[in-house]
Parts: sequence; C-alpha cells; structure tokens
Amino acid sequence: MERPAVRKRVLSLAALLVVGLLAAGCGSDEPEASSTTDWAAGVCTAINTWADSIKSAADPIKSGDISEDSLESAADDVKSATDTLESDLEGLGKPDTESGQQAKDSLDQLSSDLSTETDTITSAVEDVSGLSDVAAAVTTVGTALATMQTQVTSAYTSLTQLDAKGELQTAFQEASSCQQLTSAS
Repeated sequence: MERPAVRKRVLSLAALLVVGLLAAGCGSDEPEASSTTDWAAGVCTAINTWADSIKSAADPIKSGDISEDSLESAADDVKSATDTLESDLEGLGKPDTESGQQAKDSLDQLSSDLSTETDTITSAVEDVSGLSDVAAAVTTVGTALATMQTQVTSAYTSLTQLDAKGELQTAFQEASSCQQLTSAS
C-alpha cells in the first residue's frame, strides 16, 4: 500500500526539479549557451524563414502586380522579415567555439548589410510618385534583393569556414535546418 505514496512523492519531486531547472534559466539578459549544432541550426532556421518571407514579398511583383501599392507592401514585408532576422540572429549569441566571436561578428555584419539594402528598398519605394517612377523602383528593389541574397550566401560560406578545427562546418552539416539552406544555394 505504500508504493502509490512513494510513487506520488517521486513524481512530485521530479516535477519540482523540472520547475527548478526551468526557473534557473529565466531572468538572464544573455542567451543561454547551447551546443554549436543548435547554434548553427538557429542560424539556418532564421535565414530560411527570412528567405521564405522575402520570396513571398516579391511574389506579387514577379507575377506582374507592379504598382505603387504592391511595391510599398513588398518593401514593408522585406523590412519586417529583415528586422525579424536581425532579432533572431542577435538572440543566438555566439557559438561556443574558438572562433565564436568571429562568427557573431560575421552575423552582426550580415544584419547591418541587410539593413542597408532594406533602407535602399524603402527609399526607392518612397520616391515613387507616379507610374513613371515604378519601373526605376522595381529595378532598384530587384538589385537590392539580389545583393541581399549574395550577402546571405557569402556570410553562410564564411561561417562554415571559420574554425580551424572545423567545428562550425561540422555543426552546419549536422543541423537539419541547414540542409534546406545548402540545397537552395
């Protein structure tokens, strides 16, 4: 008859341990350290989400819906996606490798570069005052989006080659979310 009582106490203790562990991770301003593969997966997930959002933003324009409104909507979507990417990458912190700070610096630079291109897109769209300006804006937006793609690809390649020990390269190879990114490149 005592076994259910013992079992209940063990379950209660286990629940308290789980709550304690969860609470211990709360309240820190710094992102919790994670494995290098988890970090790489976070990078790839963030980039994949951003790329999908950028493609969706450009779809109406690619399909021929070229107007001042469609350009403004696309510019807003690109800005939102880029802001989210910057936030996601910042939240990852740096990987626990010898070149972890270099990896974080590389992502910070990518965020800055993408932000600059987003500003270029926003400026081009804001300058549209009529149908005659739409073609110039579409060209500027297309060029900026192509530059952004190149920047992401370059940053990804750079990240995989940072560690002399190959820790980051291995992590990117092991992270399942990176498979989509490498197949899209």
